[in-house]
Amino acid sequence: MLFPTVQFAIFFPIVLAISWALMSRPALWKPFIVFASYVFYAGASWRFCLLLAGVTIGNQVAARLIAATEDERRRKRIVVAAVALDLFALGVFKYYSFFVESLGNGLDGIGLGMPLPLLTIALPVGISFFTFQAISYVVDVYRRQVEPSPTIDVALYLSFFPHLVAGPIVRAKEFLPQLLKPRDPKTVAVGAGIALIALGLVKKVVIADYLARSVVDPVFGVPQAYAAPDALLAAYAYTAQIYCDFSGYTDIAIGLALLMGYVFPQNFNSPYKATGFQDFWRRWHMTLSRFLRDFLYIPLGGNRGGKWFIYRNVMLTMLLGGLWHGAAWTFVIWGGMHGLYQVLERMWGGRITLPAWFRWFVTFHAIVLGWIVFRSQSLGQLGDFLARFAEPGSFTLLTVPVALAIGLTIGLQLVPTGLLQRAQLWFEGLRPLALGGGLAVLIVVVAATISSQGVAPFIYFSF
Repeated sequence: MLFPTVQFAIFFPIVLAISWALMSRPALWKPFIVFASYVFYAGASWRFCLLLAGVTIGNQVAARLIAATEDERRRKRIVVAAVALDLFALGVFKYYSFFVESLGNGLDGIGLGMPLPLLTIALPVGISFFTFQAISYVVDVYRRQVEPSPTIDVALYLSFFPHLVAGPIVRAKEFLPQLLKPRDPKTVAVGAGIALIALGLVKKVVIADYLARSVVDPVFGVPQAYAAPDALLAAYAYTAQIYCDFSGYTDIAIGLALLMGYVFPQNFNSPYKATGFQDFWRRWHMTLSRFLRDFLYIPLGGNRGGKWFIYRNVMLTMLLGGLWHGAAWTFVIWGGMHGLYQVLERMWGGRITLPAWFRWFVTFHAIVLGWIVFRSQSLGQLGDFLARFAEPGSFTLLTVPVALAIGLTIGLQLVPTGLLQRAQLWFEGLRPLALGGGLAVLIVVVAATISSQGVAPFIYFSF
């Protein structure tokens, strides 16, 4: 079930009204929200609900066993087993076909080709997100940062529909403590929630989907039909599209959670304002960056040891972070590119002094190059697209609306943060009636921009 659809427009007001009515009675509220979240997830496939329930039960059992023993070796064995099972489920559903095909192609290349079992396995929507959150739960219990929660709380944490299918990745220690006290509808941040939902709808439907239809999909679909100017335009357009698509989803998710009385962590902070690659990853998909740091980079050794040891940790973290995004070599290459960017930045940091504007220019265009790799469906398509930059020609897809959409997306991120925050605070301070009316008008306007094919799925749904 997509957020900006008629189905969700019916689903959410009903759930919100019942949620507000039951907020003061957690014994009723919690089972209802779990039920509503599973109904939401069943919109993709009811079979996926079985996997989600299995992950929930398995990690809850592991958390209870970890808490029940003081023997450190046994605690470690349990947490390792739980994480291994989570990663096994993720590997089977998301990476089985990729690894089998890659192994088969490798064996064919050295003359040892043999038939390997290739199964068609449906990819459960959001599996990368809820398995990572399940890992955070058992590891946080192991690290004694949270106590094992009641099973209904864990089920709610892993299935909560605002973040279920595309994040943000909410840590157990951030969400579970919020369930300890019932919420009061009178204290719900209605203004902030509506403001974020409105902003997310504009980003996703008005900007991201428009750029996809007008420029990105045509050029990446058949790059041979376009010359260098349109290829460059498509690269910039996708840079704007993926930001508006993913941050738009996040804005809506955080806004929905706020209307239900719960706070999610921030996931974006003007990433195209970054003047370095470490800075970019402190601003882009911040909850994933933090997860990779705490659960992969630091356990690998982090900044401890010699510089080459640190460079190895950075590369491994970014390569696996790239693979997390999808089962394709383009994602691995994209992760490797960002790993290399950060290694070079660490090697040269402090040795070369460059003006801030130049560091921004280089960072931004290296990121754009990475998005070309990320967007390409295969290495062949990537090669075809990059070859277009050697083909002279003229713009055929550049229009005023396209230029405005790209310029506003990137340009507004360069505006001083204080100005945007003041505008958001003013909007949030409006009366609920004005906010509701404004949102209704916005929905009508946004609906008018939807193409006959409907709203495109969010890009990160496939991850």
